[in-house]
Amino acid sequence: MYQVGVLTVSDRGARGEREDKSGKIMIDLLKEAGFDIAVYTIVPDDEDLISKTLINWVGKGLDLILTTGGTGLSPRDLTPEATRRVIEREVPGIEEALRQDGLKKTPYAMLSRGIAGIRKQTLIINLPGGPKAVKEGLKVIIPALKHALEKIKGDESECG
Repeated sequence: MYQVGVLTVSDRGARGEREDKSGKIMIDLLKEAGFDIAVYTIVPDDEDLISKTLINWVGKGLDLILTTGGTGLSPRDLTPEATRRVIEREVPGIEEALRQDGLKKTPYAMLSRGIAGIRKQTLIINLPGGPKAVKEGLKVIIPALKHALEKIKGDESECG
């Protein structure tokens, strides 16, 4: 079973001023898909703290880290920058699939700056902060996650 970290990035969530609906939805949908949630936390929109958390979780051997929040255009939306500092290889197809699917529902999906990439043997994916966007985004990526994680771990079988 793959070990997953769920990281919610939200100033108000970190201060306890807002319930983390997106993180809870993410956890529920991942569990339904057969993933084990190893760690979950909420951090403020702080680039250094986000990067340090991602590096720490990769060091714990997590297979997958999903973030929610901080992917928009606001000055404090720094999740993509923090993630880019951490990853060694980008996986642009995930980013493209999320935005393409989102555009079917709202033109605002083009404003999401979320990225996806690999550090060591951990896949890191940024999702938007809204509960609806998280639910829709997970429906897009969950079918490919296990295959992606197998490949990251060194599976050399043909894609099919």
